[in-house]
Amino acid sequence: MRRTSDSLQRSRLPAQRHSDRLMWITPDRVFYVGLLGVPSIRTMGSVIAYVAVEGSVRISIDGGEWQVSEMAVVPPYIPHRIRSEARKINVIKVEAETVNLAALPDPLRGSGAVDAPWFVERVRRCQRELCSRGHDLDLNLMSVDFDHLFFDGPLITRTIDHRIQVAIDGIKHDPSAPANAEKCAENAHLSFSRFLHLFKQEVGVPFRSFRAWKRARRLLHYVNRDSNLANVALDTGYPDSTHFSHSIRQVYGLKPKDIFAGSRRLAVYAHALAPSWSAGA
Repeated sequence: MRRTSDSLQRSRLPAQRHSDRLMWITPDRVFYVGLLGVPSIRTMGSVIAYVAVEGSVRISIDGGEWQVSEMAVVPPYIPHRIRSEARKINVIKVEAETVNLAALPDPLRGSGAVDAPWFVERVRRCQRELCSRGHDLDLNLMSVDFDHLFFDGPLITRTIDHRIQVAIDGIKHDPSAPANAEKCAENAHLSFSRFLHLFKQEVGVPFRSFRAWKRARRLLHYVNRDSNLANVALDTGYPDSTHFSHSIRQVYGLKPKDIFAGSRRLAVYAHALAPSWSAGA
């Protein structure tokens, strides 16, 4: 546990007004401590660790029986339902395409309830340290290595065919861009069918599912802003509000308006949006 505290101390985070809800977003990782609500089935493209702030969490994986523990893990793109005994919850998300799933740290290799009390305490300590620092974390957090803070070092990366990696990088740079599989196949000098097959083989999910997740993930940058949802829908690449609401609910298990309502007191610390991204309304 000492290394966790040392990592934060090295970042020289200033002591500011207490904030008990925050979300730290990097291009490939997210740490969230805030309200959970009562989401319906959700499906996200990250390896997810849910850690109870206090008490326990209940999880149902892909329609299975409810399991109870202080911590639960969900593999990427697996439907699940989550409940928390406390109003708030800790969530760690690791983008699936960035890591070797077979070489994840032990606490992240499971599916469903996980017995890892040392990791639970580590996450809770990070939560307390970060939340005690106040609202001036944005620049300071950029100097903290996410993987070292939570996992004692960098997670083992995943090796992906360079042609598919180029397509991945393009989508991640601007998920709202009207890039399609046909154009990506052309850029990769592959036939359309070969590109789709290779993409799924390398990434583990179809091209459309991957792009849908990255587009929904972009919403995280907007959730605490005083923004018109119709404008957010357009800024994040959805053709209209109906499509936006349906897609977001499929991913997060909540309507966009409920996500925004529950994020009013949330402090968001994130890397700058790509130049082509709108700053929102």
